[in-house]
Amino acid sequence: MSKQFKIIIVGGGIAGLATAIALRASNRKIIVLEQSSLNREIGAVISLQPNASKIVEMTWNLAKTLQAKGSMVDEGFQVYNLDGELQMRIPLSTMEKYGAERMLYHRVDLHDALKKRATSKEWAGEPAEILVSKRVTHCDCEEGVVYTQTGEKFHADLIIGADGIKSIIRDSILGTKIPALRTGHSAYRMILPVDKLLSDCKAFCDVVDPRAPYTTMVMAHNRRMIMGPSRNGSVYSIVAMVPDEDMNENTTDTSWTTHGDIPKMCELFADFPEWARGPLSCVKDGEVGLWQLRDIDPLPTWMKGRVILVGDAAHAMLPTQGQGASQTIEDAEAVGTFYTDILDGNDAPLEQIKAINEKIFACRYRRATTIQQYSRQAAKPATEEGSVKIKMSPSEFMDYNCSYNGALKWARQQTEQERVADDFRKMSIAEREVKTQEVAL
Repeated sequence: MSKQFKIIIVGGGIAGLATAIALRASNRKIIVLEQSSLNREIGAVISLQPNASKIVEMTWNLAKTLQAKGSMVDEGFQVYNLDGELQMRIPLSTMEKYGAERMLYHRVDLHDALKKRATSKEWAGEPAEILVSKRVTHCDCEEGVVYTQTGEKFHADLIIGADGIKSIIRDSILGTKIPALRTGHSAYRMILPVDKLLSDCKAFCDVVDPRAPYTTMVMAHNRRMIMGPSRNGSVYSIVAMVPDEDMNENTTDTSWTTHGDIPKMCELFADFPEWARGPLSCVKDGEVGLWQLRDIDPLPTWMKGRVILVGDAAHAMLPTQGQGASQTIEDAEAVGTFYTDILDGNDAPLEQIKAINEKIFACRYRRATTIQQYSRQAAKPATEEGSVKIKMSPSEFMDYNCSYNGALKWARQQTEQERVADDFRKMSIAEREVKTQEVAL
């Protein structure tokens, strides 16, 4: 009798639920361990670039579900100066070039859609089960055992570390703690009803239409406001970024749920004109979050034994390229793809799990790390000694980000590039010159 292939996913956020969707199949038992008592997301707008929206909306068939919740196509990026003058507008119609659009969702809506897709009986395969209030303390990577704070043990053929930038599973893989690195910026975040903006912030709405499907930035004095709508233009998200050295409140708590002080936030933007800072005065106590932007350095590995990391646990990155969540979705799709044929726990010896995890790591590491480093470079030029500079123009990097069609095609593409490079290295100087001329022609 065949034995179920058992999977433990540590973390019930977007990374964990996306991976549960990708791995869902018959004869698989998927358990998601979530440390909070309520498996919920918080209010914010989140974007997925075409490389990830095509996976969520097309591969996982969630387009209608998200559209019903008010998903929006991001039609462009625009920048205003403090005088309210449009400085730049870049259309972002990406369907023809990349096969999908850049999408805007309310974070709660995306999380709910992924959770239903992972756990509902409406879809093929055995539904995943989410267990809340399960705070993981460590895991045995070789034996495939996860331990919780209450002394429970969960055994699995495969363990996914989807537990974010402060990952406990990462500590077990590497045998040491990896600190989240301060990046010099903190962000206040808030989400407002558009009706309130239209009635109470008319000067702002005379410049920026909060219903329009654009990502908008107002920037000056080392501070910036990055804004965008969701839920069919009924709510508007604002992220107000400031340098850490200008902060006048404590930002050492990196929790996404830390509350921000509204008067202190308004003080930081006091030299912005009234029209620009108007929305900051519209929020009420308890409606502003404070988040210190952090990332991590590239890791030596994401895997050990029966365990592999995904999302922020593997490659936490800054939001400057809008790729954090998108790379998480790519990770999930890759895990599901490489484990397609493993449906029986009897056929999952340690060496086979290790071999598959190595393939996933080989496929994902270089791409995710490149985007991680470019995101850091975009926030603060990589001029420090020992830093890695990515030598691509923004348009080239947009192509690199979005011209992605799943893990298998990417792996084949990388293999072909490596073969060509290896053949080139083996050529004589004369042969290289001829080949270079042929390419140029």
